[in-house]
Amino acid sequence: MRDREFERYRVETGQRILVQLPAEALPRVEAAVLRADPLAHGDYDRVSFHSAAGVQRFRSCGGGRNRATEDTVEVDCIEWQVFTTAEGAALDALIRAIYATHPYEEPVIHLVPAQRCRHRRGMDEDNPNRFWNRETADWVPPAHR
Repeated sequence: MRDREFERYRVETGQRILVQLPAEALPRVEAAVLRADPLAHGDYDRVSFHSAAGVQRFRSCGGGRNRATEDTVEVDCIEWQVFTTAEGAALDALIRAIYATHPYEEPVIHLVPAQRCRHRRGMDEDNPNRFWNRETADWVPPAHR
């Protein structure tokens, strides 16, 4: 589907990339990805999300570096998500950055075709629900207070 224009917003097409990894590896993987793609979202960049710690489960079949395991094993990890409009060689560079810095032999990386909405700058500025038009909430970063 192509990018579409609407009065209040526009829709962009790209890839949602989800990566499962131990939390300690996130700063290294994220830094490598940012060298390949600034992860821009309108007037912002370095836009990403990671979940709270969860549990990744798997059983090694013994064909790779690790010996086979009889039962399923568990690893505490997070899921990191980004959106990119990169294609072709640029997308390849981003994925290669993940592979180069991820601690696993076979990283869990999902590429999901996706769309995102982008606001039209200057519209709806007086909306009473915007954080700058209300008493400052706890979640507002200090730089934006």
